[in-house]
Amino acid sequence: MYAPAAKAWSPYAAGVVIGLLQIPAFLLIDTALGASSSYVTVSGHLAAIADPGIKAIKYVARHLEGAKNWWQVAVVVGIALGALLSSRLSGTARSAPSPVWQRAIGRHSPPTRFAMAFAGGFLMLLGARIADGCTSGHGISGSAQLAIGSFIAVAAMFGGAMLAAQFLRRV
Repeated sequence: MYAPAAKAWSPYAAGVVIGLLQIPAFLLIDTALGASSSYVTVSGHLAAIADPGIKAIKYVARHLEGAKNWWQVAVVVGIALGALLSSRLSGTARSAPSPVWQRAIGRHSPPTRFAMAFAGGFLMLLGARIADGCTSGHGISGSAQLAIGSFIAVAAMFGGAMLAAQFLRRV
């Protein structure tokens, strides 16, 4: 699966591990893998500090309590920490923009790159909430449950990604 000299896991092994994570998710907390709801949980709690009345909004209220919501927050934090640890252990950590980023977008200052990354992340999260699930939720969990909506969402995500790649290649 992972050899110390390797720079990455086999995508097949990683896919099997991610797929097997569905089992404890359903058995222990009766939910599927996903990530985008964690942002609603965190932002709902932060917004409730400024305006406790936000808890009266049903959409926000259902993301404020329960193991499912905090479990997804833990997953997102774990993904970030795992990626950092993996890059450090494999020696693939970068301090400069990746060559792919530079070819697609050009070389920009760190504040510009952060603003572009934030805008892209915001748009992805907005789309995930409109679709009632993120790419991992639909692509991994929804497909594992043979949900028609998830197969449509995955096809749309791949189609959008291919269009974006063609656009960025011309830039």
